[in-house]
Amino acid sequence: MNYYIIIPAHNEQAFLKDALQSIVKQTVLPKKVIVVNDHSTDDTAAIIRQFSDQHPYIRGIDTRSSDQHMPGSKVVAAFNKGLSTLDDNYDFIVKLDADVVLPEHYFEKIISIFKSSNSVGIAGGFAYEKNQEGVWELNHPMNTDHVRGAFKSYTKACFKAIGQLKTAMGWDTVDELLAQYHQFDIVTDPSLKVKHQRPIGKAYNKRARFLQGKAMYTMRYGFVITLIASVKMAAKQGKFQTIIDNLKGYFSAKKEHVPYLVNSEEGKFIRGLRWQNIREKLL
Repeated sequence: MNYYIIIPAHNEQAFLKDALQSIVKQTVLPKKVIVVNDHSTDDTAAIIRQFSDQHPYIRGIDTRSSDQHMPGSKVVAAFNKGLSTLDDNYDFIVKLDADVVLPEHYFEKIISIFKSSNSVGIAGGFAYEKNQEGVWELNHPMNTDHVRGAFKSYTKACFKAIGQLKTAMGWDTVDELLAQYHQFDIVTDPSLKVKHQRPIGKAYNKRARFLQGKAMYTMRYGFVITLIASVKMAAKQGKFQTIIDNLKGYFSAKKEHVPYLVNSEEGKFIRGLRWQNIREKLL
């Protein structure tokens, strides 16, 4: 299977070399790798040139957005910039963060997952992050069928069906919800241990927490599901403030009539899916 990788990179000199090194060591190499240098002011561009000079399938392009490390809009806008330079001659496409390190057999296993069934639309491994003692430990959402946004692979059929990636906070949740709406399966492989060098959320500014609630509104969760999801997030983070920030974001988006990311039929499906998951965890 042919696959393309797109890597948004904003001031990633500390991690990008490791990420690219893990790609060039893959047992099954990608056909194309696009590294999108998003307004970097460090040595990110030099690292991209170093690898593109040595590996013809790696190419860098430049774009310019904001200086902020905001989740959602910034990273997906950079991804889409890279996507616009690619053709459709791929079997699956990968959105990869610049701060991850993949095991050498990662994409060999992803190919095996996609080949196992035409119904599989999204696949990925599990994230590991260093704890305070410097030990790599599992840091993954409680839903083991969720693929972290840092390393998501989509079949072309699924990617097209969901309308590609949404330029908004919550893109890596709504993509999976829409994939299920279009009857695609999401498969994770716990044997694929991905090192995530920057702990999740460390680079995001304070406004990102407010945007979580906005994202839940735009995905048509409704208030009750938003509240339940916020309580769950607060418990995991150990921060009661998360509930307040999420609800502020939700009601602000509602007041401002922020456009939804999904239509009413998709929203109804998403709410039904969320309630089903809640009931299953309660039983």
